Amino acid sequence: MMVNPRAYLAEAIATYGLVFFGPLSVILAIASFGEELTTQSVFFISIGHGAAIGLMVYAFGHISGAHINPAVTIPMMITRKIGIADGIGYIISQLIGAVAAAATLKAILPELGAKVNFATQGGPSDLINNSIGSGFAVEAVLTFFLVTVIFMVAVHKKATPGIQGLAIGGMIFLIHLVGVPLTGASVNPARTFGPALISGFWEFHWMYWAAPILGGIIAGLIMNYVFVKKAEQEA
Repeated sequence: MMVNPRAYLAEAIATYGLVFFGPLSVILAIASFGEELTTQSVFFISIGHGAAIGLMVYAFGHISGAHINPAVTIPMMITRKIGIADGIGYIISQLIGAVAAAATLKAILPELGAKVNFATQGGPSDLINNSIGSGFAVEAVLTFFLVTVIFMVAVHKKATPGIQGLAIGGMIFLIHLVGVPLTGASVNPARTFGPALISGFWEFHWMYWAAPILGGIIAGLIMNYVFVKKAEQEA
């Protein structure tokens, strides 16, 4: 069964929300706390991304499921929670929303934003010796836990109702708290693609697609076939 076309618009708006408020929190953190990452700036960025996702989940979860992320939609397609055509529509909508948000930031804060490539993630940091392998692992593991939380609080039939936004937003907060100093914490190809397209900064871009999608698929398969299916059979 195809979803209502309004779901595509919901995905575009929700992803716009993430890629507006998330990168804006990065730009403002740099302006306020300096270009070196500080405890304050990481906390500020983590709140910015976590709140944006949590609130968008509450706003649009009942319309589209609020995937906001190709690395969430692809596992949903593989586990047949959404059809292939709709999944592709979701991903296109997410990318459009992300590009529109990054373009808005360029219009509002052209110089400040350009300093940080409109918050495009910059690849593996010095903390992990600029290692692509370590960076890939970080992004894959962080996305694994994001998709785990999504399946267990938003898809599982026996999940506590009404906590989706809090749980998923909280996970995004935690991911950014530990991930920003290591890889910039993408866990979302759309979140990286929008700012990359607007800034023209494409270094390590493949990693921010491949690692989150791999981590998301592994989580989706395990959560679906070990936990979610069992609850559906019992329901």
